[in-house]
Amino acid sequence: MPNAAEVLLNSLGSTARGWRGTRVLTRQSTQPDKPLKLYDIEACPYCRLVREVLTELDLDVMILPCPKGGTRYRAEAQAIGGKQQFPLLVDDNTGTVMYESAAIIDYLAKTYRGRSRGANRWLRPVSEMSSSLASAFRLRPTGISGMRVRASTPPAGPLELFSFESSPYSMAVRARLCELELPYLLRNTGKGGWKDIGPPSFRDKLFKGPMDTTRNRAWLAEHTGRVQLPYLIDPNTGTQMYESADIIRYLDKTYAN
Repeated sequence: MPNAAEVLLNSLGSTARGWRGTRVLTRQSTQPDKPLKLYDIEACPYCRLVREVLTELDLDVMILPCPKGGTRYRAEAQAIGGKQQFPLLVDDNTGTVMYESAAIIDYLAKTYRGRSRGANRWLRPVSEMSSSLASAFRLRPTGISGMRVRASTPPAGPLELFSFESSPYSMAVRARLCELELPYLLRNTGKGGWKDIGPPSFRDKLFKGPMDTTRNRAWLAEHTGRVQLPYLIDPNTGTQMYESADIIRYLDKTYAN
């Protein structure tokens, strides 16, 4: 579970990416009627590029984890797309099935009328290199966080996670969800402005700004009275909780074998 060293390494990874996937860059993106689906490996640098853009476009997505050694969604991805290559985007709103992070990023920006720095083609080689560097900070004594499968019991239905891509605490939870092959609806909760920067205890006391600066931040403020990430909802057990360490402990107790 995340400790100071884990959070530091995750922060260094986000720094290597210039904290991409932190802020919502557009408020005019069109929300799809049906959730997007992303067959994903948390530690994959190309998957990260797509998840960053999903945060910046303020788009929610159903994550179907496909860690190395996994059996729950890898065969399904191959049946849909013809190969086990990730990321794989499925958009049931348009009938689109798509590999390749660059193509997916272009598609998302064009289809959902959003603005994202990830759509800049000239910067893509740099983005791929820095995303690979960010993945290197996931190396732990036990292996790469969010890369390989752990035995688990599948949930009856998907979980929900409020998160934004560069959040060091959210990253630890997403890694465990991936390792356990637990599907979840990723509620992207990017920051809406500079007053959202910093931990809640510091931010709320210093700036006293509105908590509803983006769509999902408004939901958290209304339903929980605060905005802090990550926030997990498990409809299978009725569990709703903050704090990354508590969430990881809960996931291991409830689903890990």
